[in-house]
Amino acid sequence: MKARVLVRPKSGILDPQGQAVQRALPALGFTDVHEVRVGRLIELELDDPTRLDEMCERLLTNPLVEDYEVLLEEGARR
Repeated sequence: MKARVLVRPKSGILDPQGQAVQRALPALGFTDVHEVRVGRLIELELDDPTRLDEMCERLLTNPLVEDYEVLLEEGARR
């Protein structure tokens, strides 16, 4: 089974990459963007997705400053 883990900074946490992108967009003519958050995508192939939350909390994310969302191949969200 394939799973994707979307990792983003928690709301209220400083996001310097997102701020840099947000400042650059108007110079390129994109003036209607109000907020940018930059995260990362982790793709996994695994047999059993039941421990994905544990993987995310112990290794793939920093639970103090990041939120994550797991997307399974079938499109089901956890």
